[in-house]
Amino acid sequence: MQSMDILKILLESGPVVKFVLFILILISVFSWAIILKKRKALKSMKKNNNTFLELYKSSASLKEIYDQTQEMPFSPFRSMFLEGFDELVKIREIFSKENKGAGLHNHFKDFGLGVLERGLKKGVNNSNIELNNLLSTLASIGSISPFIGLFGTVWGIINSFTGMANGGGTIDAVAPGIAEALVATAVGLAAAIPAVWFYNFYNSENTKLNDEMETFGQDFLNSVERTLVTKI
Repeated sequence: MQSMDILKILLESGPVVKFVLFILILISVFSWAIILKKRKALKSMKKNNNTFLELYKSSASLKEIYDQTQEMPFSPFRSMFLEGFDELVKIREIFSKENKGAGLHNHFKDFGLGVLERGLKKGVNNSNIELNNLLSTLASIGSISPFIGLFGTVWGIINSFTGMANGGGTIDAVAPGIAEALVATAVGLAAAIPAVWFYNFYNSENTKLNDEMETFGQDFLNSVERTLVTKI
């Protein structure tokens, strides 16, 4: 039995199937570009989080942390800290003008730390915008690539059966058309599978980071409560 040259079959395929394959290859390249970019960004964020935590744990005050982290690169923990600290400073300035902090102490005693929690939540939201960037594109690629490949498959099979109807009814006559059609499906799956796998992987990593951000937020609030917000 003679083996078929897949590359030759693709080169001799119809214009529609070639166009479908070209689109799928472009999508696949774009998908891998996103995957590698997200991998680099995630690695950088984890490193920056660890750097920030080391500084956070070794500093004597929140003000010291604030001063030393102004030039740090993006970190979800840093983003949360800056938003929470800014809210703390704003509300402290309001009360310190009148009674040197006693009113601030009473405010948090009466109303809790809701204003700081909202500031931390803003930092979480800002971080999630960065974390979720381009993930929807990966999800779309994983969803539509198989259907694009399927379109090429259906079109190729239609052409093969059209050839049979015109008198080319031998298996040798229709095999190349069916082969090129099935290759379109294979290429569609090859583009979709990595996109879906890495979409799920990065979603899982984002969930872990959100859990870590929640833990950090609680630790920040505990730090504020321990100092009774009398001084930063």
